[in-house]
Amino acid sequence: MNDEVDLMREREYPMLKDEIYLDHAGTTLYAKSLMERFATEMISNLYGNPHSASPASQASTARIDDVRIKVLEFFNADPVDFDVVFVANATAGIKLVMDAFRSRAHGFTYGYHSDSHTSLVGVRETAAESVCLGSSDVEAMISGSLPFINGGGDGRLGLFAYPAQSNMNGRRLPLRWSGQFRTAPERTPKIYTLLDAAALVSTSKLDLSDVGNAPDFTVLSFNKIFGFPDLGALIVRRDSADVLQSRKYFGGGTVETVACIKEQWHEPKIENIHASLEDGTLPMHNIMALGIAMEVHKELYTSMDRISEHTLSLAQKLYSNLRLLKHANGADVCRLYVRDAHSFEDKSTQGPIVTFNLMDSHGAWVSNTEVEKLATPKLLTYRHGRLGEISLRVTDAAATTT
Repeated sequence: MNDEVDLMREREYPMLKDEIYLDHAGTTLYAKSLMERFATEMISNLYGNPHSASPASQASTARIDDVRIKVLEFFNADPVDFDVVFVANATAGIKLVMDAFRSRAHGFTYGYHSDSHTSLVGVRETAAESVCLGSSDVEAMISGSLPFINGGGDGRLGLFAYPAQSNMNGRRLPLRWSGQFRTAPERTPKIYTLLDAAALVSTSKLDLSDVGNAPDFTVLSFNKIFGFPDLGALIVRRDSADVLQSRKYFGGGTVETVACIKEQWHEPKIENIHASLEDGTLPMHNIMALGIAMEVHKELYTSMDRISEHTLSLAQKLYSNLRLLKHANGADVCRLYVRDAHSFEDKSTQGPIVTFNLMDSHGAWVSNTEVEKLATPKLLTYRHGRLGEISLRVTDAAATTT
């Protein structure tokens, strides 16, 4: 396996010749063959703006439609039950959902998990009511023993958002929550679910084949999976799509007709979900690159399961070795924010992220600045800082120093 990885590194990732790259949670690296194949595609074909009827435009439309179907196939999502809305990134997908909910007459109530990325947290600023929830709170809401905030009597909808995987510590939250909210005892308000899958899909398969248990709305960024292109998606469960029509804004490409002189009205496109939500000209070249990226990814790695097993193994090895590091006086070098090495044996609850602080021999924290000074000369790229999470929330159960 190591020989195979070394050969692939040399052949497909020449930019890594003298570098150590450990920030795949930020963005993974693009393969050489992906970039070469994309360049060949661009110089061999003529593509036009898809909002036209010319042959070049129709070629673009056909390619975009093909990639849209391939995206659904990648996540085992039946096109009968789901649609794909192309967006700039996961955050843009979150904002699109937020715009629809806040445009409703009575607004919405919002619950978000404490492991959420700040992009999910920011939605609370537009909600009529909001609350930050721990996992036990979520389970209580599903069982009916805890109400979903206090709203809903005036027809207000509820939205619960959570990450499939924490950016900070790699903890994976139950994907079953979406289906459980949907089948929970009848309550007010009706609760929709928004899943931030960006971190999870970088190394793990997201399976949406069970439409009954799938999230209403799923957001992700493809650069986390393929390195290129810079593109995201909002995957919409068709049975939940009506609420998105509450959105007030409309842009080029999402309407059939607009009147703005004597009368002010517009006729939105209604033939499919994505047509009414993709404002302006689509990033057609990025979408075409995505189709190639999926092909190359399968050729190189065969499956996401293979990637998941390999990366979890690496994370477990890193965790075990960091745990053994000691100063001359026997003091721990690292404070690790993972329960134990066994966490990496269950990919349903833990992703391949190892988070830690460094300490000096007296137990004082070593600053990020000092670590960066040591890492830069070694050509080491890693992720440090606050990581876009709400807080570290260190507890004795979550932190390990021995």
